[in-house]
Amino acid sequence: MNVEPHILLVEDNDDDVQLTMRALRLHRLANRVVVVGDGADALDYLFCRGAYAGRDRKDLPQLVLLDLKLPKVDGLEVLTQIRQEPRIKRLPVVILTSSNTEADVAKSYDLGANSYIRKPVDFSQFMYAVNSLGLYWLVLNEAPPPAAEW
Repeated sequence: MNVEPHILLVEDNDDDVQLTMRALRLHRLANRVVVVGDGADALDYLFCRGAYAGRDRKDLPQLVLLDLKLPKVDGLEVLTQIRQEPRIKRLPVVILTSSNTEADVAKSYDLGANSYIRKPVDFSQFMYAVNSLGLYWLVLNEAPPPAAEW
C-alpha cells in the first residue's frame, strides 16, 4: 500500500496551528497535515496506539513539527521517545516553539532534534519561517531509509 507523505504537527495553540496550516497551504508544501494537540496524542499517533491503534504503521510522517510546551507530555519527552524507538528514530523532527531559552535549545539537540526554530511573533516572519522549513525538509532533504520494523 502506498501512503501519502504528510506532516505531523504537534501544537496545542489553535492560533499557531491555523498560522502554520495557512503557511503550508499558501506555499503548497503539504497535501496532508495531521494535527495533534498534546504530547500524549503525538506518541499515540506515532506508536499506533490508543485512538490511532488501527492506523497503518507504515504511514509515517515525512516530518514532525514539534512544540516543546505541550500538555500531558512535553515536547522533550516526545522527542526522547521518538529517538528511543527503532521504527521511528530516524524521523526528521523540527522543534517549532516560542521558547528561546538556551537550555531548551541545547536539550533539544542533545535528544536528537534535527532543527530548532523559534516561532516569530510577526506574521510575515512566521510565514517565511514555515515556508523555508517546508522547502528544505519536504523538497530538498533526502529522507532516511526506513528503520527496522517492530
